[in-house]
Amino acid sequence: MTVSRTLSGGLNVKPDVQQKVMDAVAELGYHRNENARSIRPGHTSGLIGVAITNIANPYYSTFALGVEEEAALAGRRILLGNTSEDSARETALVSDFLGRRVDGLIVVPAGTASRHLEHSQTQGVPVVLASRRVEGLGVDSVVLADTDGAFQGTTALLDSGHTRIGYLGNSLAIFTGERRYAGFARAHEEHGIPVDPALVATNQQTVDQARDATRALLRTENPPTAIFCANNRNAIGALKEINHQINAGSRSVDEFPELMSFDDFELAELSPVPLSVIDHDPRELGRTAARLLLDRLDADGKDAAVRELELPVSLRMSAR
Repeated sequence: MTVSRTLSGGLNVKPDVQQKVMDAVAELGYHRNENARSIRPGHTSGLIGVAITNIANPYYSTFALGVEEEAALAGRRILLGNTSEDSARETALVSDFLGRRVDGLIVVPAGTASRHLEHSQTQGVPVVLASRRVEGLGVDSVVLADTDGAFQGTTALLDSGHTRIGYLGNSLAIFTGERRYAGFARAHEEHGIPVDPALVATNQQTVDQARDATRALLRTENPPTAIFCANNRNAIGALKEINHQINAGSRSVDEFPELMSFDDFELAELSPVPLSVIDHDPRELGRTAARLLLDRLDADGKDAAVRELELPVSLRMSAR
């Protein structure tokens, strides 16, 4: 009991006794078995499970950093897992998290499946969705102003004289994909300019797929003068292909399309063509998701109404 009290903060343990305990801990290399501790009545694991869709994307590593920072302030730690945009992997990962007795879950959903998340809720483990929502699932969520941001970015391109704008994005079945394309299409509609289906490429999940899609766009009979990239992976793929063609001397730099990226990314300012960014802070997205979850874990927040937050984005135009 003296050891337990000392390692839990030293409450009611004399300083000289605490020092003897800590000296023994150092000599023996002792550490507390947190798993065993968490199954004792009245104790929790102090762990938060975080499921993201692409651990290789710096955007999501920054998001996870925001979650971890906020969790640490509350004395908690995170378990991080990757789903690779696969709903089955997400289901398995959530099951694994629950088996490790996490206190709560933060999930960037890979699809529309919700049964595994509903199961988590019924077990008393609260869920917060980040970046995307799942229809019909009544849990807290925080997303971006996807539709409005895409509308603003596309409007800026149209206002600057572009009438043939290509679109690079992931699946329209994905929450963010559907919303960002909706903003892109609405801007065209309000300008009275139809979207050319030949200039729309979706389902690119990787940089290489986005590069291939960009190559196809540039080979069309009447190629786009600007390309809207619905996320940073697509923007990087477009830049790689443009740089490749510039280095190959196939055409002058001025003949390549201007780019608009939803999401910032490293070295964007080195783009050889004008590149504007619909910017936001993934770290703050992570912090906000963590705060929502911590509120649920607090006794006063368990019965609060479902909260659906939408964080603003800002448009950073390139100097043409």
